[in-house]
Amino acid sequence: MLMIRYQRIGRTNDPAFRIVLLEKERAAKSGRITEQLGTYNPKSKALSLDAERVKYWIGVGAQPTASIHNLLISKGIIEGKKINVLPKKTPPKPAEGGSASGGKEEVIAEAAPTAV
Repeated sequence: MLMIRYQRIGRTNDPAFRIVLLEKERAAKSGRITEQLGTYNPKSKALSLDAERVKYWIGVGAQPTASIHNLLISKGIIEGKKINVLPKKTPPKPAEGGSASGGKEEVIAEAAPTAV
């Protein structure tokens, strides 16, 4: 399967990325890319992208990574909802119970008097 993803270039602490098309199994660092679609510098927010080729490859079946997907939506090249790429920092809230302990409180049962 073809993927549209970042290939990091640039020096240490000065990131810059190529936006490349390559097979999913290949490493981006290997240099065996199918096509270079553009570049992105996150520090200066400079983006140069061949939008027609990106649309073509997505139409053919190439899958963009989540970060590339969000970048394409931000720049108006494709439409859709952004994908959350950051991990969850807190565990999800419980749907039931409604308490801070996650609904795991102990229930103390009072002994009911028994009739003898």
